[in-house]
Amino acid sequence: MAFLDINNVRIAGISACVPSNISENKELSLLSKDEILKYIEITGVERKHWVKHDGSVCTSDLCVRSAEKLIDTLGWDKKEIEVLIFVCQTPDYKMPATACIIQDRLGLSTSCMAFDVNLGCSGFVYGLSLISNMLSIGNIKKGLLLVGNTQSYYASEEDKSYYLIAGDAGSAICLEHNTQNPDKLQFNLMTQGAGKEFLIVPDGGYRNPVTPESFKMREYEDGIRRSNLHLHMNGLEVFSFAISYVPKAFKALFEHFEITPETSDYLLLHQANKFICEKIRKKLKISAEKTPYNIQEYGNTSGASIPLLMVTNLREELESRDLDILLTGFGVGLSLGTAHITTNRIVVPELLTL
Repeated sequence: MAFLDINNVRIAGISACVPSNISENKELSLLSKDEILKYIEITGVERKHWVKHDGSVCTSDLCVRSAEKLIDTLGWDKKEIEVLIFVCQTPDYKMPATACIIQDRLGLSTSCMAFDVNLGCSGFVYGLSLISNMLSIGNIKKGLLLVGNTQSYYASEEDKSYYLIAGDAGSAICLEHNTQNPDKLQFNLMTQGAGKEFLIVPDGGYRNPVTPESFKMREYEDGIRRSNLHLHMNGLEVFSFAISYVPKAFKALFEHFEITPETSDYLLLHQANKFICEKIRKKLKISAEKTPYNIQEYGNTSGASIPLLMVTNLREELESRDLDILLTGFGVGLSLGTAHITTNRIVVPELLTL
């Protein structure tokens, strides 16, 4: 396992943005009323925010909106931001990197390095470890991490395993080199690439280029229909990975860094679905009071789910007091990250919509 203990970095602020368009699960005709109510009970997802699928709002737009508000609230000089990382699996284009486009849109200095990271559910934890590690040395003083996805694009309307949970969101996290009052940033990162087919969009890349067959809707178990340009999810395998590997990864994190989980203020889980998250919480023996959810309102928002959760559920506490937090992101890859962080009265603007 890859352990990282990062010093001399402080999280300055977090913001998030969701599309204004709301999809109510109770109004969908995909399932019967009783089936939908049962699905909501299991997954916890009552509604989610989706972009319109016409290219008018992309993941980059949600992240730029978040970044502009956060940078303005912090009073940062944009020219002082020297690194921009964009973690996303729904970029603007195949090339160039969306981070380069965002650098220009935000008016950041041309001396700012900018690059994309192709990760989904684990993206916030990985992105946080990556940018904080770069800032810890001190050569770079300020950085901007953007994490988001508009994964509703990948959801087949006839796929009840995924269509009812997929949500869209973008987030921005500002960090700075700080030796006087740094945060604790400890990570345990791992990968199980053998499970790549359990969460995959089969066609559209260079291994399987788009052909007329890519658009063909195919029948799967339980009446599911989707094409090879839609996300294919093996729910049982993802469930097995999550409830097996996440608790083990946390245990390794606790042992390696001598962490007493009972003293942490919160456990922030990637909002995969309520059933999976509750299984993980109970295995970790963390109280329900310390494990907030917003999945009922926003669904599974991939890598943005943890920063979105911090904005919607912990905003006042993050701004008013120091917090000790455990967090984890897990899923597509298969990829998993666990972390133990502290925050020190950070700036958290109210949730934005676009």
